[in-house]
Amino acid sequence: MTRSYPVRVRPRTDGDLVPDVLGMRLAHRAMLRDANRLPDLAERLAAGTCDARRADAVARYVRDFADSVHHHHSVEDEVLWPVLAASAGPHVDLTELSDDHAALDPALARLRTTADAFRARPGEDTATALAVELADLRDTLTEHIGDEEASVFPVIERYVSVADWAAVKARIRKRAKLSFEAPRVLAVATDAERAAIEADGGPALRVLLAVLVPPFRRRERAVFGV
Repeated sequence: MTRSYPVRVRPRTDGDLVPDVLGMRLAHRAMLRDANRLPDLAERLAAGTCDARRADAVARYVRDFADSVHHHHSVEDEVLWPVLAASAGPHVDLTELSDDHAALDPALARLRTTADAFRARPGEDTATALAVELADLRDTLTEHIGDEEASVFPVIERYVSVADWAAVKARIRKRAKLSFEAPRVLAVATDAERAAIEADGGPALRVLLAVLVPPFRRRERAVFGV
């Protein structure tokens, strides 16, 4: 049964333009990229050596990743789900996805604690513990995102109006940490997708990306060593 989310919308009708879910798709892609490469990084660190400076960089990145995942599912619960439920009514059931979100918070809290322990005492045992937490999160996110895209994207495209979708995206952007999110999204976009993003954002977005991407790339090199 779909939970009640009181919100005013103008649902999409046949013949209306279809909302573009590219931004959400890229956010998922960026999340899964980190979800897959971070456990591998922690396993390499457990098998080798890691000085205090890199351990700090890794822990900070893991914390930002955990915060990004929390931000993503929180804005879905608080911003997107109300619009989706009000637009689609009985054609969507968000209960299972919301329950998944609630279960993620304790996992993210454990991940932050484990990252802090690794930063305080980098070594094989703390890196191994970090790898285990990251691998568990990877598996959870992979399943959850697959379920979400299969069940939610078609409903957005069928029932949510372009105007309501634009309002959802604007509210989500206001709450995002763009210095972390924007370069990661750009990294997983194809040339055509990047062109679409830049066309949508205009010159202001291109300037913002030019400012944000270089320091983020330096940060990645400090964390991943590439």
